[in-house]
Amino acid sequence: MAQLPAQAQGLGNSPYSALGIGEIYGNNNITNMGMGGLGTAYANGFFLNSVNPALLVRNRYTIFEVGLLGQTKRLSDSRGQSQRDFGANISYLTLTFPVTRYWSAGIGLRPYSYVDYQTTQYQKVPGTIYESEYVYHGKGGLNKAVFTNGFSITRNFFVGVEAAFLFGNITNDSDSRLLIGGDDITVKRSTLTSYSDVVWRFGAAWRPKIAKDWFLNVGATVDPMTRLGGKSVDTYQQIDASGTQISTPDTVSSRTNGSITLPAQFKGGIVLEKSQKLAFGVEFGYQPWSKYKGLGGTPGNLKDSYSFGAGLEFTPKTRSLRYLELIPYRVGFNYSKLPYSVSGKQPTDMSASLGFSLPVGQFVNSMTISLTGGQRGTVIDNQIKERYVKIGLGLSLNQQWFHRSKVD
Repeated sequence: MAQLPAQAQGLGNSPYSALGIGEIYGNNNITNMGMGGLGTAYANGFFLNSVNPALLVRNRYTIFEVGLLGQTKRLSDSRGQSQRDFGANISYLTLTFPVTRYWSAGIGLRPYSYVDYQTTQYQKVPGTIYESEYVYHGKGGLNKAVFTNGFSITRNFFVGVEAAFLFGNITNDSDSRLLIGGDDITVKRSTLTSYSDVVWRFGAAWRPKIAKDWFLNVGATVDPMTRLGGKSVDTYQQIDASGTQISTPDTVSSRTNGSITLPAQFKGGIVLEKSQKLAFGVEFGYQPWSKYKGLGGTPGNLKDSYSFGAGLEFTPKTRSLRYLELIPYRVGFNYSKLPYSVSGKQPTDMSASLGFSLPVGQFVNSMTISLTGGQRGTVIDNQIKERYVKIGLGLSLNQQWFHRSKVD
């Protein structure tokens, strides 16, 4: 029998985060979330695009953005057990500015992955009347500090590069004890793993004009396969029933010069756009997580994953005296095959989203709200089903810096 206790940190308890380096946040800003994650091929010049670095050059203002992300979900399994929990976190802090007419640069800080899980299992001890209890839990995650550059090669062709420094640590614990009553002793084994290294992303985008006010947007990104440096310390200790340490932590093993292998990632998309009015398109992503290797080259037992997204953005009027006509409205859909393997099968993630941006001040600044609802996994094949609702709140501040004054 397994229990799924509630958690309230990060984005909440997720049993799937026990695998690999945890749940990957992705690179979407709150704006992209409302369009089903669409961002590889399309960028609105008034909002930052953190998916494709090539599209950064379409931002001609200095823009500061902050995003907050909250999630509420209900977990359930085939045994009929369920729980509800909630978690929230800062999604990103980013700043971008035009350097020249053909070059824009940006810096930012955002979470990369998170680990937050706890599972309890009970097993009968053969030949006795006693049970043993096993508790598995983990915390932590990776963050990334990014430096992005986008360049305009021609009027309609852009390229970009993002360098990101990943850093953080993950703790995975396993506690075991024999339930004999009164004097139960817990043996705790804890593994602390720290990671730090530089990863890259390259992007390209093409935006030819196909009719009056109509553009075709084509974009692609690639994250090359990377070896991420890491070190780990594995310890164990004994704890009595009152929680008092019987023994100090004893180091079982340590690794100081290890690395993990992060697989390459590929994304491509196509969007049809009517300037400052309408944009709709599709996007596809693929990542061979089967090539993931843990510290020391151990296999991660992951599967190749892919995703498909579709989205639409519509602004009734860009110049109007009616406030509601100035609001960009968004809707989207996303389907993903997750990299995890449960009983030989891969869980899926299917979601729908909507969003809008409320102009503030001089109608250049805005507050964006996105809402995503979906389901991951099922209650069959020993999977965990997660029904979730994500709420994103973003604030975008636009200013014209480095403007050279002209004297008449």
